[in-house]
Parts: sequence; C-alpha cells; structure tokens
Amino acid sequence: MYIESFKQHFSAIDDHRQSAKVTYPLFDVLFGSLCAVIASSNGWFEIREYILGHHSWFKKQKMFIDGIPADDTIARIVSMIEPDSFNACFLAWMKSVHQLTNGEVIAIDGKTLRGSYNRDDRSSTIHMISAYASANKLVLGQLKAEQKSNEITAIPTLLKMLDLRGALVTIDAMGCQTAIATTIIDKGGDYLLAVKNNQGNLAKAINKAFSSHRSAGLSDDHVNIEKSHGRIENRACFVLSSAELDGDFTHWEALKSIVMVESFRAVKGKTASLEYRYYISSKVLSAEQALSATREHWGIESMHWVLDVSMNEDECQIYKNNGAENLAYLRHMSLNMLQKEPTKLSIVGKRKRCLMNPAFLEKVLIAGLCAPTK
Repeated sequence: MYIESFKQHFSAIDDHRQSAKVTYPLFDVLFGSLCAVIASSNGWFEIREYILGHHSWFKKQKMFIDGIPADDTIARIVSMIEPDSFNACFLAWMKSVHQLTNGEVIAIDGKTLRGSYNRDDRSSTIHMISAYASANKLVLGQLKAEQKSNEITAIPTLLKMLDLRGALVTIDAMGCQTAIATTIIDKGGDYLLAVKNNQGNLAKAINKAFSSHRSAGLSDDHVNIEKSHGRIENRACFVLSSAELDGDFTHWEALKSIVMVESFRAVKGKTASLEYRYYISSKVLSAEQALSATREHWGIESMHWVLDVSMNEDECQIYKNNGAENLAYLRHMSLNMLQKEPTKLSIVGKRKRCLMNPAFLEKVLIAGLCAPTK
C-alpha cells in the first residue's frame, strides 16, 4: 500500500535519461534513497550501503532486481531530478495526508545548509525556506533561496504554493513585509508577523501604543510561567486593536490587531533579562491565542535543531548539481514520516530501529504515506 502511495505522488518526476541506457529505474533509486535516509543514511555511500544491506527486502518489493547501483550512480540519478518537480510532488503528497484545521499555526522560517556550498565559491551555500505545521510537527513545503537575504522574495513564492485557508501564518521580522501580508490574505489565511526596526514607523507606533501597558504591568490572566533546571521564564501578552496605532497603516492588508509579548528570563548564576517583542496580525486574537501562536512559531526552530542534531544536515558535504536540494527534500520527507509514526521513541531511536528492522521501516512508511493526520 505504501509503495503504491509513493508511486501515486512521486511518479510525476521526470526521468531525463535515455530509456535505452536505463539500468536502474528512477523509482527504485528514489524510493531506496528515501528508505535509507529514514534509516540514518547521510550521503550517497551510506545510501548505497543501506540498500545493499537490505537487498533481499527490496527485491521482495520488486526493486533492484538487476543489482544495486554504485554510490556515484545513485548520486547522479538523484542529483539530476529537477527540484521544482520534486517539490511539486512533495506539496501534493502533504496535501493528501495533512488536513488543515481552522486556526492552525503555520510557521515560516529559513535554514542554511552549511555544507552545501560549491568548494570554489563559499557564497553559494543553499538556504531553504520551510513551512511548518507546528501542532502536527510536519513540514508542509519548502523552497530554495540562494542566500538568507533572498528570504523576502522566496517567502511569497512558497506561500503561493500552499493551501492557507483558515491558517494563521507566523513569520519572523524579516518576513514583515506588506507584499507577504497581502499574499497570505489572498491565499485565505491570516498573518501574525514579528515587527522590529526594519519597519521603523510601524515599530515606533506599536511601541507607543503599548507604553502605558509596559509601565502598568500586565494582568495575570495573560501570563505563562515555566520553571525548570534553575531557569524561570515568565511570558505575558497583551493585544490591542490596530485602531490604537498613531498613524496611517492601511497599506497593511486586513490589519486588525497589534500584540506585545513581555518575556522575563532568570537563570541561576546569570543576570536576569527582560525583553519585549511586538507583532501585527490580520486576525482578532485574544491574549491567550496570541501568546500560544508566538510560542508555536518556535516549533520550526525545534525542527531545524532536529535536522542538524538528529539528521546531521549541516555536516552533509554534498553540493553538486541538485543533490543538496533534493537530499533536503528527502530529509524533510523522512522527518515527517518519523514524526507521524506513533512509537514513543526519539527521532534518533526510530532511525536506528529502521536501520536494523525493515518491519519497523514499513510502519514508518505506512504512517507517513498512507494515514491522514487527524
């Protein structure tokens, strides 16, 4: 069932090789690479070794009947796949297995693939923009930007690929742009955008609107306190109507709310800190909803941490052709499937179990490819 589901969503990827010279089907190599990445493989050699070690299992699935390609051949086949085609299949797959709920937070943020630069040009490092469903811990889509500075132009393109109806899209201050806000509204979603000094007049107006609340302190009804390991964090939130802004900000599409989050942090042995963060939103939010959404946004940072620490993304030295970008898609697919598999193990634990036990790999594939998110 899971193999047919994979074929259904990813068979649209074109194979540009001459058919008369094809020894190893594109589907076999792509599916084998996905299984290997799920099971802890981090490069072409490890992918080949995984397929080799489980060749009997793949043959039962009617794959690699004529043998296993060399790692250079796997690299060439995967790297020749057009990323736009791969991404379109990824998006279609996620739409089929993820049911967007009203008010769901979708966080947008970027991550640099630190090992992906061409060895003759260190500035060529790839920067991936991802859309992340925080509640379900799923990557919904991604897009390459050549550099972090290109996020502003890449984000609207990614947003146009997604179904945002009913979602609350959260983006950090770099994405606080009128064009991005308009794109989200046009796609049927709402936005919650962090505001810093890159939007000087807006930041000053919001700061002024909340001046009396900062001096008076905030109600306990809007406070979240966390204590652990000698650390205390106290977050308080307040929401005002955008009508409280001093100035004309009608160029911000559907702007309805402004938000302030007060964050107090005390760590044993260190100086306590107090920070204020500001946001704008097209949605009428309660303080509790706004505070929850700002906290959920940081789920995408946790996802980036997992990619680095549990999946060794930054250590991957692949950069030729489309290899780095396509492997990033495979890692995102793998992470989604591992997150959906319900066994109470860490991502590392699940990957190791997949490495040793094809039956557990099948559970991960079934959970990821076949079962809709409830």
